[in-house]
Formats: sequence, C-alpha cells, structure tokens
Amino acid sequence: MLLFGSKLVGGAGGAAAASFTKVPTVNGIFREAVRSLHARVRIELNAPVKLGKRDAVETGEGKEEALVVLATQLARSVQAMFKLSVARIRHCVERIDDAELCKKLTDDFDIDVLKGMLDKIMIDSNDVSVLRGVYNCLLKFRDILAWEAAVAMAVIETDSSIEKPQAGGENEAGSSTENPQASGEKGKGDKKSKKKKTLGKGTSAVLMLLRDHLTNGKEVLSVNSALLAEWGTELSLLFDPKCPRLMSLVDKVKEIVETNEVRRLPKIPKGTRDFGKEQMAIRERAFSIITGVFKMHGATALDTPVFELRETLMGKYGEDSKLIYDLADQGGELCSLRYDLTVPFARYVAMNNISSLKRYQIAKVYRRDNPSKGRYREFYQCDFDIAGVYETMEPDFEVIKVLTELLDQLDIGLYEIKLNHRKLLDGMLEICGVPSEKFRTVCSSIDKLDKQTFEQVKKELVDEKGISNETAEKIGDLVKTRGPPLEVLLELRKEGSKFMENAGSVAALNELEILFRALDKANAIGKIVFDLSLARGLDYYTGVIYEAVFKGTTQVGSIAAGGRYDNLVGMFSGKQVPAVGVSLGIERVFAIMEQQEMEKKQIRATETAVLVSIIGKDLVLAAELCSELWNAGIKAEFKLTTRIQNHLKYATQSGIPWMVLVGESEISSGKVKLKNLIATQEEEVDRTEFAQVLKQRLRNA
Repeated sequence: MLLFGSKLVGGAGGAAAASFTKVPTVNGIFREAVRSLHARVRIELNAPVKLGKRDAVETGEGKEEALVVLATQLARSVQAMFKLSVARIRHCVERIDDAELCKKLTDDFDIDVLKGMLDKIMIDSNDVSVLRGVYNCLLKFRDILAWEAAVAMAVIETDSSIEKPQAGGENEAGSSTENPQASGEKGKGDKKSKKKKTLGKGTSAVLMLLRDHLTNGKEVLSVNSALLAEWGTELSLLFDPKCPRLMSLVDKVKEIVETNEVRRLPKIPKGTRDFGKEQMAIRERAFSIITGVFKMHGATALDTPVFELRETLMGKYGEDSKLIYDLADQGGELCSLRYDLTVPFARYVAMNNISSLKRYQIAKVYRRDNPSKGRYREFYQCDFDIAGVYETMEPDFEVIKVLTELLDQLDIGLYEIKLNHRKLLDGMLEICGVPSEKFRTVCSSIDKLDKQTFEQVKKELVDEKGISNETAEKIGDLVKTRGPPLEVLLELRKEGSKFMENAGSVAALNELEILFRALDKANAIGKIVFDLSLARGLDYYTGVIYEAVFKGTTQVGSIAAGGRYDNLVGMFSGKQVPAVGVSLGIERVFAIMEQQEMEKKQIRATETAVLVSIIGKDLVLAAELCSELWNAGIKAEFKLTTRIQNHLKYATQSGIPWMVLVGESEISSGKVKLKNLIATQEEEVDRTEFAQVLKQRLRNA
C-alpha cells in the first residue's frame, strides 16, 4: 500500500522483487501471531486466582506451555520477515555507487546475530529461556528494520535519478503541486530527457516524516557510514513502542493506507472468474440443453446448501480431501464448502430416509486446487444421479446414455468416454500382487496416467507407495489395455486370462457384458472406450466408473466423470441405498463452446430478434411499437437517435436479425419499414399489422 504509484519496485527482479511482493503475506502472518499471543496473555493476566483450595491451585506449567507455543510461532514469523528485510537491504546496498561505502555497510551489517538467536529458540527446552529469547529477537529485529530504513533513505537521498519529495510542495498523497512552467522549468518538450523514477506516494510522505526526524529539515549533502550508524540508532529509538513520536508515524501510515485503498482497483480471487454478457449467453444456452436432457429422463431438481458440516465431507474423497475449503464459523460449527454434489446428495437421501430417487442438480462447488486453464476453484457441476435398487446395470446404462446425449446435444465436437469397473481394477491389483490395504492409494497413482507417463507413475508407486519394482511393472503391462468395449471384454475373458481366475474380476466382467450390450442396442457404444488405466481417485466408487474426455484442439482434459457408489449413503445411516451418477464439468464445456463461437464469430449476448429504430427522440412512439412486439411474444429492443447509421451499427454488432425503421415519412404514411439484416431485404407494411407480420417472418426463419 505504501508503494502505491511507485515505478521503482516493479523494476526489481528475482529475490529483490519477492522481498516486496511477499510483504502482505509474511507480515500478515506476523500480525496474526502477535494477535494470538496478545489475546492469550490478556486471558492469563485477567484470570481469577483461587485461594484456599489446594486442588484448585494451578502450577502454571500448562499456561507456560501455551505461551511458549505462541511465542515460538511469533519467532518463526519474525524469521520470515527477517529474510525479506535482509533481501531488501542488500538490494538497497547494491544501488549505492560508492564502492567503499557499500563494502563498509555490508561489513557492519551483522545478519548472523539474529539468525543465531532464532536458531537457539527453536531448540531450547527451557520455557523461560525461550520467552526471553523471543523478546530479545524482537528487540534485535527492531534494530534491523531501523538499519533497513536508514540504508533505504541513504539510497534515495544520494540517487539523482529518483524524484525527491519537497517540503511545502506536496499534497496529501505526496505528489508535487508546483507548476513547472511557473518555476521556470522547461515544458513538455524537455520532459522525456528529465524524467525521473517516481517514489510511491505513501513512501514520499513517510520519507518526509523520517527525514524531519533525522535531519531537522537540513539538506543531506553526502552520506557516510558514521551518519548511517547514527540514523540507524535514531530510527531504532523511534520504532520503540514507548516513543511518543512513533504514533505520528503510525497515524500517517494509516492515513496513506486508507487513501490508497480507495484508489486501488478491486480484484477477484485466484481460480474464480466473472461471466460477461457473451459468456452468460453461452452458459444459459448450455444449461437449457442440459436441463432438457435431464428432464427427458424423468429426473427431478434438487438443491442442497453450498456448505456442509465438515464431518459430512471428511473421509469421502481420499487424498483429495486436502482440497476442501474449510469455513471459520463464529457459531461454533465446523463447516466446509461442498467439494462436489454427490456427497451432499447421499447425505440428503440418508437424512430423509429415501429409498429411490432420480435427481439432477446444477450448482457451484469449490476446490482449493491450483488454478490453470480450464481449472477453477469455484465452478459449476451438472449432476444426474439415480439412487435405489434396480436390475443389474439398469441405472448404470441410463446414466451413461444421458452422458452421451448431453455431449451430443451440446455439440462440442469429438469426445470419448473412458470406462472401467472398480472391482475389475481391484482384481487387477490383486493379480499384480498389491496388498489390499494399498488398493486405494495405488489407484490414486494410476489415476494420474492421463497427465503423466507410466515411468513417472511407477517412480511414485515404488518410492512413495512402497510397491516393489516387479509389481509396478505388472501394473504397467495391464493398464495399457484399452479399446472398443466388446473387443476388450472378449480379450479379458479368453482362456488363460488371469482375470477369469479372480472372483471380483469375473463379477465385474459379467456386469460389463450386460452394460455394453445395452449401450450397443441404444447406439451409444461408439464413443465408449474400455480403458483399464481409468482409476478415478475418489474413495466412494464401488462399481462402473467412467470419464469423458474432449478430443478437439482446445485442451481442457476431462469434461465429465462418474460411477457407481453403493456404500456412500450407508456412511450417513445404517441403511444401504445403492446409487450411480455422472457429473458434467460445465466450466470446461463452456471453454470449448466459447472457442467454437469465437471461431464462428457468432457469440450473441442477447436473444433480441427485433430492433425498433426510431429516427428521432420520440420515446412515446417507441414504447407503443415495442410493447406491441413484447405482447406478441417477440424479443425486442428500441433505440432513439436521429442518425440511422447508429441504429444499423448497434443492430449489426448485437447480431439482431430484424429492424423496424420509423422516420417522419413512415409516421405520416401510417406504415413502418421492416429490414432483414441477414437477407439484406426491406419492405413496408401497415403500422397496424407490423407485429403479426414480424411474428410470421420469425416463425418461418
């Protein structure tokens, strides 16, 4: 905030830049550590002391432990600030032209003292010694901050390329109000040659306060090591909380921060996005198609809270549980933002004792993931699930059929649906010799094969998961199996196949045969690929699993996924309700659709069919004509301007196909002119019939 408007920091690279950009994070951690320690100390100081009862007398050991933990956290935050301060000091020293002074400053600046003090705190076992050590570290760090300020002032005072703030010529923000023409300086023609680096407006104001404190308004002609040492001592005294002049500096900093906060443009968090008018048009069209497919299959709509009790979500996502957003709730409940829509659906089914339900839900979910192209922290999911007891593969078939219909009707281009079975996957791992307790963690590694080579996955299996090299090689041989469903099924069932010797694999292959034949008869098997490398990392899957992948030029990865989860509802109640579902990652579908629309140059933010163009400023006439169109169910807008080119430009840019042109001649003749911008045709019709004529034209288009 103090560097608002500065062109100096942006020019620093590497560690120097990081020493500035990391300030909000590192200093924020220090501030939280101070608050925590302060709050604890206040509690202990204000705690009542009980007398006369031996069992009520506290030894104080527990209190000391708590204080030591908080004080140690404070020391760690000081350590982080210390590293940044050292980097900034070195950056400043490098900018001093005087080599002898530069060497003298480097020699005088002893960074090892504080480092040694901090290291000692971390290994000290004596509580009192730790607390005393933290206090001494804070005193030493105050000296380092004072030294940093002194060196920074020296650089600014001696660098002729930096524009200096002048006393009496500054406004509140620290910018000069002096007129260069009035003071005899050259005008714009000489501006380029004399352009200087600009200090942050806040920095200028703080610099003037510090300069007044150190020099009493006298001009600094030169800087030497003795003067710097004097400045460092003076500033260390100024930074002492007991110093009365410190409050003037603090008040000035508060004023600058509040002023700059108003000027700063707002931002959105990483991993989120705004939807403009063009994106909203695409999104609404996609949602309309998706909802239509869901309703065609008899699904009912459901909505659940955007946050759940943390206990509801924990233990359902395996290694992905670390991506769940936790909420700070003053009410005492431990809550988290929903990670997906499946677990809340299972919770709803269990809570309401439902035995059968076919539902859909379109809502936002949240994941603390690393944002990238097509990957967000807040995004929509479109879910279709069937819960209840049915014939073998009955709901599984319908869910996959729904997925193919969705992707076909959204018309996103080439895609494939990779499919596997969790029991077949477990059977494969058993055949390869993987211990059963490691099935899930090995599956999470196999699930990365769509992004990593097998050599990378193998290294993780051997080095991190404790799988032998021989077992990993066996897994590698089997996960290569993929192809048309019925052909791969035949291959896995042939005589001598290890899969036919495993009970779980045999059951899975029997179920898949029923599913594949149903999909074949429904003409939905063409986009299905039987892929043994598909693992799906989530813990709750128990049967068929699938994942849709876009095959076009826009690289977005997986666009939909799902599977059977027979035990998830039972985690919330004693009643087992089998279920199967699919989730469409609509944000990635949006990215594909946006790219397609941009290539066609056909993104329309509105569905306006007619523009009523009044060649003039007659609002009453526009209201009358446009209302007739609205009453006839025609999407219309109106525009008032005397220039016909403005009407045509607006209609063309908005993609509006029809215009109703009304000028003085049309008003006097009782007619209006209809203009078809697509066919570039015009016709005149009676004023009383124009709405019905347009309705007919739009119906025939």
